Amino acid sequence: MLYHGSASRPAGDKQMSGAKSGAEPRLVTPGEVIETSLEMRSGVGITYENNQYISTRIGWLREHNDTLSVDPIQGSYMPRSGDLVIGFIEAVRNNLWFAEINGAFNGLLPMSLAPWKVEFGAARQHMDIGDVIIARVQEVDESHSVVLTMKGVGLRKLKNGCVESLGVQLLDKFRGENNENIRNMASKSDTRIVVGENGRIWIDGEPEGIQSVRELIQFTKHCGHHKDFMTKFQEKINKTRGEH
Repeated sequence: MLYHGSASRPAGDKQMSGAKSGAEPRLVTPGEVIETSLEMRSGVGITYENNQYISTRIGWLREHNDTLSVDPIQGSYMPRSGDLVIGFIEAVRNNLWFAEINGAFNGLLPMSLAPWKVEFGAARQHMDIGDVIIARVQEVDESHSVVLTMKGVGLRKLKNGCVESLGVQLLDKFRGENNENIRNMASKSDTRIVVGENGRIWIDGEPEGIQSVRELIQFTKHCGHHKDFMTKFQEKINKTRGEH
């Protein structure tokens, strides 16, 4: 059986947020004035007007290399050719499937790029609405149409495990350098883990191991913006246990 598994603050008057070098990132909202006694550069999510630094988005205020910026709470997925994605089948036609891939547009999977020989009009015999797939982005055209393929090693319809979500801006932290965190998590929890570039993670194994990885995903969601995240995350991985 396959299971599908933000921070906010009240609106109001403009508030003042201080920016301190090396401090923990703090949540800011659009229009919020950032208080600083230092001369800084305006980065992404920050504008400088009337001698004031002002946030233009909701997110985590960050100071790095004399630049103020705001990291989004939830990044958006922009498909690129070659991306590995995890999608949910949303519609079926005679010769193709439409997969929801956590982007602005659905991915199109033509029967010619499916892993089976499909007769015209028989698409539902292989995959139907609600099925979950691991696929790759074959191409993205100028009109933003996303073509998927399931021809390739490891690309398939999923039947077991669970799928969790994680903001695309946190995927690199979750994976670690050269996917080191993924390898350690999979080994410690005795699970299989596939991370899609579209912010979806498939986990398969025994219930205890799956739950351990789900808890690490939740920890990343809530603490991924913290300065000491990687140290604490690796400590949690080392304490992870599965059913061996």
